[in-house]
Amino acid sequence: MSRGIFVTATGTDAGKTFVSALIVKKLREAGFHAGYYKAALSGAMQSEAGLIPGDADYVRGVAGLEMKAEELVSYVYETPVSPHLAAKLEGNPPEMNVIIKDYLDISAGYDFVTVEGTGGIVCPIRFDHKRIMLEDIIKEMNLSALVVADAGLGTINATVLTVAYMKQKDIPVKGIILNRFHEGDVMEEDNRRMVEILTGIPVIATVDEGGQELGIDAASLARLYGEQAQKEGSIV
Repeated sequence: MSRGIFVTATGTDAGKTFVSALIVKKLREAGFHAGYYKAALSGAMQSEAGLIPGDADYVRGVAGLEMKAEELVSYVYETPVSPHLAAKLEGNPPEMNVIIKDYLDISAGYDFVTVEGTGGIVCPIRFDHKRIMLEDIIKEMNLSALVVADAGLGTINATVLTVAYMKQKDIPVKGIILNRFHEGDVMEEDNRRMVEILTGIPVIATVDEGGQELGIDAASLARLYGEQAQKEGSIV
């Protein structure tokens, strides 16, 4: 039975893809059969072979995944805007049934699947006669979440608001990961302490500025993933 977790962030530049890659890499290096999935990606680069889903390609390369990058993402857009707007401009709007099917297909091949979000937690994936927000995808997949935040100035406000929104939407948050963390920095050490106090959520790991290692052991990381029961093509 596959186990999954959703990785979101306090904003677009918090380092969500970078941390997702380190998560999958950590698990795989410890012998866990771990994979990756992303529902929608915008800002893809054009090539002779077509659009390159950069985030998925980065994670695939760092973690050593066997699947092609285009197999790890359901919807890929070139325009570097929110997926809902990119879909309006380019066509091919996301469909929830496609997203869930693709997630289940990937889950069938791995014991652990890290699902990366798009932008911050308040990110419209589709917003026309149908509306899909990130929280809708998380709930359909029945996943808990991790929040990636930059360790620097402003992270208390951004992290507390992100977690508060997720709690309001009944999304379980298993932990916070601080990216670009400088151990011994007075402000960043205080940021870590304050986000734990104000959110009630533990900072489970930090990543040093320019570092390539996630500060948590693989076994503890694996325990954060929740079991996904599958029945007749749905998640229950």
